[in-house]
Amino acid sequence: MIESYSFGSMTITGQSHRNDLKIIENQIIGNWWRREGHALYAEDIDDILYSAVETLVIGTGAYGSMRVTDDAKKAMEGRGIKFVAVPTKEAVTIFNTLHAQGKRVAGAFHLTC
Repeated sequence: MIESYSFGSMTITGQSHRNDLKIIENQIIGNWWRREGHALYAEDIDDILYSAVETLVIGTGAYGSMRVTDDAKKAMEGRGIKFVAVPTKEAVTIFNTLHAQGKRVAGAFHLTC
């Protein structure tokens, strides 16, 4: 599903995205803003928390600068959502693998630092 990623840019099904984004059940939600730019809180992923996904793949940026707060971790665990948080390049590979396997996977990707 994700064709390519480089610092500040992701291509999905032929469309280029230059802002952070989420993918939930094959829907792309662009221009994703968080409460804090380099932190992920539960409120930043409310839509994912209340979807039917099994796994959330979090791209923490090219250099892994975005951290997942305890608040977000507890919210995901409380909803039974597995998650992996890794630098975005690695997250793209994991997301694509799970998607190809037919898993119910969502992605939340920080595209820059």
